Amino acid sequence: MRIRYKKWARPELEASKIYRDEPEKLKGKWKEQFGKPNQPIHLELGCGKGQFMAQLAVENQNINYIAIDLVDAMLGLAKRNIEQAYQDAKIEPQNILITRFDIERIFLILDKQDEIERIYINFCNPWPRGKHRKKRLTHSRQLEKYKQFLKDTGEIYFKTDDDELFTASLTYLEESGFEIIKRTNDLHQEPIFEKNIETEHEKMFSEQGIKIKACIAKQE
Repeated sequence: MRIRYKKWARPELEASKIYRDEPEKLKGKWKEQFGKPNQPIHLELGCGKGQFMAQLAVENQNINYIAIDLVDAMLGLAKRNIEQAYQDAKIEPQNILITRFDIERIFLILDKQDEIERIYINFCNPWPRGKHRKKRLTHSRQLEKYKQFLKDTGEIYFKTDDDELFTASLTYLEESGFEIIKRTNDLHQEPIFEKNIETEHEKMFSEQGIKIKACIAKQE
């Protein structure tokens, strides 16, 4: 999603307690950044405006969350939405951190010591052109990078509106040693999550009559 430059985003991020700059310096040390370091860590790749993460983190105080995006303007909106959700719930945001980084190089900021137990990938760019498909967040090349920091029993939760991306992603996952635990071609008619938190894109696509595809995959 393209978004206009927002001059307030960078100053607000740098002033925020939930933002971490220079995440490369935290590789292997993310647990120490949370108020409750012994809790499991879940990761969202491409958090967008943060509505999904805001609700998820507020409702699950027993889990620590890291949300990543590349664009300052987008991450600034995520910061505002997350902080507002905690303010509304009258809770201090001790279990959520956001950071700016290129997901293609994510192995530079996380490793096995961080023990990531779950990865969320929601409505990522489908990169339909053949030469660009390796940029997909679910491509085998990316999955091999995630395995460098995902726990041995770690999971990937994936949602998309794109039929071709979904079919290809199932193949990528299996080829990379993941077992497809659950899958559906119509998430809203066939729920596979304990609770489905809709993203902004999910609501938009659903209103257009587009079925949401989803799966849960686990390292074998």
